[in-house]
Amino acid sequence: MLKEFREFAMKGNVVDLAVGVIIGAAFGGIVTSLVGDIIMPIIGAITGGLDFSNYFTPLSKAVTAANLADAKKQGAVLAWGNFLTLTLNFLIVAFVLFLVIRGMNQLKRKEEAAPAPPKPSREVELLTEIRDLLKKS
Repeated sequence: MLKEFREFAMKGNVVDLAVGVIIGAAFGGIVTSLVGDIIMPIIGAITGGLDFSNYFTPLSKAVTAANLADAKKQGAVLAWGNFLTLTLNFLIVAFVLFLVIRGMNQLKRKEEAAPAPPKPSREVELLTEIRDLLKKS
């Protein structure tokens, strides 16, 4: 069994998975910081400091608190503000990634659009035809 596991690991499957997890964790930290520390404060400044994360709907009459943390202690609440905040964060990150990838694709297209070689002159075309005719005979 140890030999089989060693073969499995040596094929790169485990190594690729580990590298993917590490890169994903690092990327997740970067994205969290980007959204929380850079993008959301700008959006908060534009929207006047509006923060949805504390919005909730009480599901029982016993909940009378005004903030989410206290309301959760009093009873069942539907914390839809948190969901809305995370959804907005996802949409913002998706849009930023879309813009980055779109820009990279436009740069790639400009590089690929190299000028086509000039059309051969009439003399070159005639010589090519003569060569092809001589090959046939």
